[in-house]
Amino acid sequence: MALTDEAIVKIKGMITSGELRPGDRLPKEADLAARLGLSRNSLREAVKALTLVNVLDVRHGDGTYVTSLDSAHLLDALSFMVDLHQDDSVLQFFEVRRLLEPGVAALAANRRTTEQLSELRLLTSDLAAGAGVDDLVANDLKFHRGIAEASGNAVVCSLLDGVSGATQRARIWRGVTQAGAVERTLAEHSAILDAIEIGDAEAARAWMTGHIAGVENWLRKAR
Repeated sequence: MALTDEAIVKIKGMITSGELRPGDRLPKEADLAARLGLSRNSLREAVKALTLVNVLDVRHGDGTYVTSLDSAHLLDALSFMVDLHQDDSVLQFFEVRRLLEPGVAALAANRRTTEQLSELRLLTSDLAAGAGVDDLVANDLKFHRGIAEASGNAVVCSLLDGVSGATQRARIWRGVTQAGAVERTLAEHSAILDAIEIGDAEAARAWMTGHIAGVENWLRKAR
């Protein structure tokens, strides 16, 4: 189990056991890290992840609190982590993406318009290296949707909308727990787009395969 995931599990245990209740403030970072046997960096990343799913609320200058949601909502918010680690359907959706999207990128290399290329290029330049996870995932969804549209196949667009939406939580989780996720995504998007721009269908196919497989491999290891 990754150190960040271990930290999350330990904090989750404190919440679900009732040791930390909605509205409670977490102990100071140094004290909590020592108590749980964690590094302060792992604890900090865990707090960031749990804040993203509204389990914790970081109030600058005041401290970090368990949200005031009732216990049922807290458990529902936490359950998505279990889904990622135990639900095989998430991996199956990634397999479908790996089968479909490289071919879609190859089609886009032959069919994209100048306008579509410009819109995709804007997406790669709009995302800064220090962007947050929400911005990263939103940009990633638009980028893949834009390539599907550039393929000129409306059926493919509809198929990938459903498949892509089903993998969104996994993409968010990777962005939170894996260092350099924004920079890596930007570099891979740029390489895919460069191949599409010069009309190299096989290079576009190869880069897209690597891009999807990277997330899929991360999820397999995380599980």
